[in-house]
Amino acid sequence: MERNNTVSKGSIEMIILCLLREGEKYGYEMLQEIENRSGGIIRMNEGSLYVPLYRMVKEGTVTEERRIVGKRMRVYYRIEASGYNRLAELREEHETMIDGMWNLLQLDQKMSKFNK
Repeated sequence: MERNNTVSKGSIEMIILCLLREGEKYGYEMLQEIENRSGGIIRMNEGSLYVPLYRMVKEGTVTEERRIVGKRMRVYYRIEASGYNRLAELREEHETMIDGMWNLLQLDQKMSKFNK
């Protein structure tokens, strides 16, 4: 069975903010960390990362700084105070959803015992 490794919009935002909480990072660095830290389960293309990043910059939860590194321009992103607040909101929403899913899975497990 093929694994679905897509990530919801809110999850991507939360992942970005979690990474930036550790310090400023550039886009490709974040993509690599997401894949490595998830054990390869979560893989994102650049568009999936940059669209929410640009939105977050516009909203002010993240700021960007352009720097020349070698001969290349690299954009570094940094979490702002409102980003920490947004991260707390997203974590709470996700924890609530995970609790609900866990309850459903346990109910499903109990019901399967009765159906045998």
